[in-house]
Amino acid sequence: MSEREYNRILGVLRLAALFAVLLVLIYYARPTVPSVAIGFVFVVLGETVRFWSSGLLLKTRELMTAGPYRYTRNPLYLGRFLILTGLIIMVNLPNYLSLIGLVFGWAWFIGVYMRRKERVEPARLREEHGEAYDRYFEAVPALFPTLSPYKDFTPASWSVERMMRNREYWMVIGLLGVTAYLLWRALSTAA
Repeated sequence: MSEREYNRILGVLRLAALFAVLLVLIYYARPTVPSVAIGFVFVVLGETVRFWSSGLLLKTRELMTAGPYRYTRNPLYLGRFLILTGLIIMVNLPNYLSLIGLVFGWAWFIGVYMRRKERVEPARLREEHGEAYDRYFEAVPALFPTLSPYKDFTPASWSVERMMRNREYWMVIGLLGVTAYLLWRALSTAA
């Protein structure tokens, strides 16, 4: 089995696991209008960062250092982190399970997901972009944004074509669907 086939299988398994966890969260959800509203703020922030990032990024082919990439090397992952936070708040699990879910979700995201990404992606980008990536890597944090933007950035314009190529519209559609369902459940139980 080639490396590419192996990575594709792992990608499908990770996606299936993500959907399974999401379905379990939704099944046990006890959303309220306030929990959906507060969680939705995080979801919107996260998806805004992702949408902005995906309209700039041409994966691996060019080193993106403009826009949100001036503040964090991984704005797409920062967006995922915010969305994870928002979704767990929205579902409002009983018996403090949302709080426990946040702690475990954040620990997994930072301790497992980001560690793996930081082990794999910088090596690939360093090989592709050399010294330019090394300077960027040293100056910009991996996940949580810095207040001082990367000064040696390459200007870039946001592009619908790039956003479409990165298929971010699917994330928007999915998040709107989950939010609408949770809001419907919250309103139907409040009545």
